[in-house]
Amino acid sequence: MAAARPADRPTVLIERIGQREVITSACPLAKSLGLVPGMAAAHARALVGDLDVRDAQRDADRAWLARLALHAVRHWTPGASVSDDNGLWLDLTGTSHLFGGEERFCRKLLRFLGRLGFNANLAVSGTLGASHALARYGGGRITLLPSGREAERLAALPIAALRLEPSALVAAARFGLERIGDLYTMPRGPLARRLGLSTVTRLDQALGRAPEPLVPVVPFEVPEVTRRLLEPVGTAESIAQVIADLIEDLVPLLQQRGLGVRSAVLTAVRVDAQRQRIAIGASRATRDARHLGRMFALRMDRIDPGLGIEEMRLTVTQSEPLGAISAAGLLAEEGRGVDLAPAIDQLAGRAGEAGVFRMACEESDVPERAVRRIAALAAPSGWPKWQRPVRMLSRPERLTHVVALLPDHAPRRFTWRGKPYQVVAGDGPERIHGEWWRRDAELWAVRDYFRVEVEGGERFWLFRRGDGVEPETGDLSWYLHGLFG
Repeated sequence: MAAARPADRPTVLIERIGQREVITSACPLAKSLGLVPGMAAAHARALVGDLDVRDAQRDADRAWLARLALHAVRHWTPGASVSDDNGLWLDLTGTSHLFGGEERFCRKLLRFLGRLGFNANLAVSGTLGASHALARYGGGRITLLPSGREAERLAALPIAALRLEPSALVAAARFGLERIGDLYTMPRGPLARRLGLSTVTRLDQALGRAPEPLVPVVPFEVPEVTRRLLEPVGTAESIAQVIADLIEDLVPLLQQRGLGVRSAVLTAVRVDAQRQRIAIGASRATRDARHLGRMFALRMDRIDPGLGIEEMRLTVTQSEPLGAISAAGLLAEEGRGVDLAPAIDQLAGRAGEAGVFRMACEESDVPERAVRRIAALAAPSGWPKWQRPVRMLSRPERLTHVVALLPDHAPRRFTWRGKPYQVVAGDGPERIHGEWWRRDAELWAVRDYFRVEVEGGERFWLFRRGDGVEPETGDLSWYLHGLFG
């Protein structure tokens, strides 16, 4: 990652390694002149006369990257880490769909960095090693590699892309090994003797044959508890017991800090280094151990233990201050209401967070704009006094074969969804005008709404477009917009 500032002079950053000054980073102009990281500073000065040489500040760079990693944990993904070579790892497992896919997320990230004055190369793959190699040697701003194609894509990249030790790179040059693909056909024994055992490990990690865990940064204020297991567990009973132990460890920590859980993530690390995550959200801050346990129990079936789980971690990703809660009084006249938060959390655990909500009134005369969804525990206000149907269709459905007297009478018969209905009683009209300040097409728009009852006792909410007098108010077509109980 480099600062994206216009450079009128080639600029490099240098660092003293032993008795030599070595280039650690170069601007695009300097790279176009053949100056690359790893080159001796004296050689670079000899090649370019007006070279701008500055001291590298690795501590400041890592501090800035650590801040960026913390921002990523709070806004993009629960797993982010700073790499050893001034890069950033982001674990997008289970999170990229929230941003419209991996490519859209990468473009969003590039725009974000651009606003900060930086540019970057991004690579998304199934392994850390492949992502590192493609980001630095792939040649593109955004590289997306499907999982399982690491060997094919990395074969043409230089061996330096494997993050090898300098001694291993020198040995590889001595044996004429230039590309990663040159290592594929070599037996493991001779490869380890010539280039070192770490080279074999790096190759296996890049190809997905060996695990490479990501150690994420954790904001200091985030409550977190961990259990490392002596033996891997895989049964539902044992996993539930570990979750209960984690919650038991977490509650005193929350009490000490005066916090309650609004959202939490449970991470299960399998023996093959794969991570399984489940998340819960509470409609109100809580540190009730039984309630937290029930919410995790509803989603525990989403954990695939594989060959076994060797570590489990519970992280509170969102918390709120929560003071002492007084117990309910024994006297009925205290009038303490029933707390619906636990029931709502249980329903959200089964139906999904988007499936539990309340409706509130919006300032609009047009019925489909007059309501909005709010949180299940929020208090709705401002409901109109006139009667509205229990069920409102998301989009009004057109009626056919309508027989009605104009301009102020309810229809006598109509057909909806292919079924004819005979009206026995009707009430209306309730006239609603269009909102001309939103759209020019609604300047003269009029709807006349009627409540009708049909044979069989069903009651519908219908409307006619137009007032039945002026043509510009509507085309006199009929629609069904809601159903009463």
